[in-house]
Amino acid sequence: MQQETLSATKRVTAGTRASKRLRRDGRVPGVVYGTDMDPIAIHVSSRDLYSVLHTDAGLNAIIEVDIDGESVLTVARELYRHPVRGEIDHLDFIQVRLDVEIEADVPMEYVGIPIGVVDEEGLVNILEPTLAISALPNAIPASIEVDISGLNLHDTMTVADLPVLDGVTYIAEPDHAVVTVGQKVAEVIETVLVEEDEAGEEVEGDEASAEAAPEPDAD
Repeated sequence: MQQETLSATKRVTAGTRASKRLRRDGRVPGVVYGTDMDPIAIHVSSRDLYSVLHTDAGLNAIIEVDIDGESVLTVARELYRHPVRGEIDHLDFIQVRLDVEIEADVPMEYVGIPIGVVDEEGLVNILEPTLAISALPNAIPASIEVDISGLNLHDTMTVADLPVLDGVTYIAEPDHAVVTVGQKVAEVIETVLVEEDEAGEEVEGDEASAEAAPEPDAD
């Protein structure tokens, strides 16, 4: 996986007012930390940050953060976005080593049209748009492609059915469901209503039979 480079500057002042000033100047405050280093408060260019986070690797890009001439190999985590504009307000950079596995959420790409959709008008229910994995930083895939064209109506695909990728371990249990093919909601409601009507008719029929039955003669 290609490494990206991002220039950063140490933050001299902290606090809400200082962070707001940085954002007005097109900077994003953040923190770099790791197991063998003290946390470093930094700020980076919002434009440069956008560039390194929008490569094929997405949020799992390996980023070499250059802090005033000192380089730290990292991945971006804990992104906090503005609730309205969606811009990144703050983020953490976690120090990584290329020979130590890390956990990452990877986008799932479900390809193909299931048999249950084509032949039985089913509906695809994506339960896991992303999936947590463990891998070396350079082995983290940009996405995981899964062919769902063979799924029939009421079929479920689990983690055990996913492709085996070199150096990648799925964190979820093997029986954890990731996608299903089910009935459309309207069809489910219609089926339930029909079953309820049939059950009601059976009850009414039983009650009518009980009323029509002659009472036993008293001894």
